[in-house]
Amino acid sequence: MMQRKPYPTDVSDEEWSLVAPYLTLLSEDAGQRRHTLREVFNALRWIVRAGAPWRMLPNDFPPWQAVHQQTLRWIAADCFEALVQDLREVLRVATGKKKYPSAAVMDSRTLRSSPESGHRAGYDGHKKKRGSKLHIAVDTLGNLLAAHVTANEQDRVQVGKLAAEVQEATGGKVKIAFADQGYTGDMPATQAAENGIELLVIKLAEAKRGFVLMPRRWVVERSCPRS
Repeated sequence: MMQRKPYPTDVSDEEWSLVAPYLTLLSEDAGQRRHTLREVFNALRWIVRAGAPWRMLPNDFPPWQAVHQQTLRWIAADCFEALVQDLREVLRVATGKKKYPSAAVMDSRTLRSSPESGHRAGYDGHKKKRGSKLHIAVDTLGNLLAAHVTANEQDRVQVGKLAAEVQEATGGKVKIAFADQGYTGDMPATQAAENGIELLVIKLAEAKRGFVLMPRRWVVERSCPRS
């Protein structure tokens, strides 16, 4: 049982009933287990939401070293990928969509670096901040298809890798990908085409001024992890 005050990032009973089967690599009574799996996951959620270095994990969680090591095991076992894949398919079917999407949206965001970012941190001259860049693709409902992190490499350079990951996640079903003007050029279009995807760049009318809502961009923005 939890012997601390709850954090807003703690997983609910309903959420835990969903994710626990994906995260249980060993039985709960395994001899080498010293911390409950749920508390380790709660600690990871706090780290992700707070954007803090591992060593700043509050002391009422399991030790940061244990949380970090378990997270690496989950990543190596593709636990999160399996969870995202199954959840996306369920949500699509529940809304009357096909199991696999035929269209995707590509975008990126820069995450501020911490002292632990190391070689993964670069400088985003456009946004004028130092950090890592998260390249992401979602379906038209905002469900995650693929994501990877770079040291602020240009969006257009990452299209090939992102398109390949999208097709792997969907069984090659995606035919069209929408993107903003950061993906303009022959190279990204060619990389997408090599993976069976037509890249459509959404451009703003030159006459428009001030705040303009870019079509479909909101889908990516709301899908970026916050907890």
